[in-house]
Amino acid sequence: MLSILDRYILKRYLGTFSLLLLLFIPIGITVHLAEKIDKILENEVPLVEVLIYLYNFTIYFANLLFPLFLFLSVIWFTSKLANNTEVIAFLSSGVSYNRFLRPYMIGATLVCIAALIFSMYLAPKASKGFNEFSYDYLKKGKQDRDQSNVYTQINDNDYIYVSYFNLTEKTGSNFTLEHFEGNEMTYKIAASQIKYNEADSSYTLYNYTKRKVGEQGDIIARLAQLDTVFSFDMEDLTPVNYIAETLSFFELNDFIKKEKARGSSYINRYEVVRYKRWSLPVSAYILTIIAVAVSSVKRRGGMGINLAIGIGIGMVFIFFDKIFGTMAEQSSFSPLIATWFPNFVFAILAIYLLKNAKR
Repeated sequence: MLSILDRYILKRYLGTFSLLLLLFIPIGITVHLAEKIDKILENEVPLVEVLIYLYNFTIYFANLLFPLFLFLSVIWFTSKLANNTEVIAFLSSGVSYNRFLRPYMIGATLVCIAALIFSMYLAPKASKGFNEFSYDYLKKGKQDRDQSNVYTQINDNDYIYVSYFNLTEKTGSNFTLEHFEGNEMTYKIAASQIKYNEADSSYTLYNYTKRKVGEQGDIIARLAQLDTVFSFDMEDLTPVNYIAETLSFFELNDFIKKEKARGSSYINRYEVVRYKRWSLPVSAYILTIIAVAVSSVKRRGGMGINLAIGIGIGMVFIFFDKIFGTMAEQSSFSPLIATWFPNFVFAILAIYLLKNAKR
């Protein structure tokens, strides 16, 4: 059963967090829309699509910055409790500091569960809509989504290469497929152009050449045009950078397993996205403890000092999260360490600040 103290603090915890989201999200939408309105008008985007885009942006924006919103909201209302000497009253009544923290941890648990569900299932759909709208209407030319020099292993025996793939027209240049048996290539298919046919999921090859390697000499077949099917999907030719962000939890796990088997060079990028879906919700506990430890002390400068300290710590957390995430994406640095290191460092900080606050 929750006591009066638990209900009082928990109500403030969840209420202030929700209020901060409701205040900042419209500001974020307004600023973002002001920056993009010229391109939206220039491309004559239908109003319905704009509204759907803003809905996706809201979810994308909230999921991205929820740790900072949570951190600032806890500092805000806890500072008010401290300035009104309510914290002193709680502790003077015989309530231990750990007992005082209990409703905060309950609130952090509720936020963590909600954030997990959000990041695993709702945010991926919003991210897909947000990114597709951006590339279709807001980028300078849709070629930003096209791919150059795509080389990937599609199964144990086959490798494909395309020098350039145009996503809009679903065509690629300088296509090759190499088939190996063990360490020896048995045949190679080449075409100056490949086109994907959505109607029947087939491919059309232009200037088709197939070279079959034989012991008595190679056998070469040529055709001006050939319609055929392959075991790979069009997505194998167009591995867009944001693909991992658009997949739900189980879809992402299957996708990463598939990409590892193919030897994809983007594995670290995908792994960072997967681990962040766990690390960011867990940060709710760490940031809550830091926020309480910083703001539960009544300071001479009042709430402003606590907010200044909180904003500074929040910016450092986001900086750590971004810098280590980018490091893992662009190098061989472990994605697991990169995504959990900020939580580890700030957990140590939380323990230190909590000990000082108890004194």
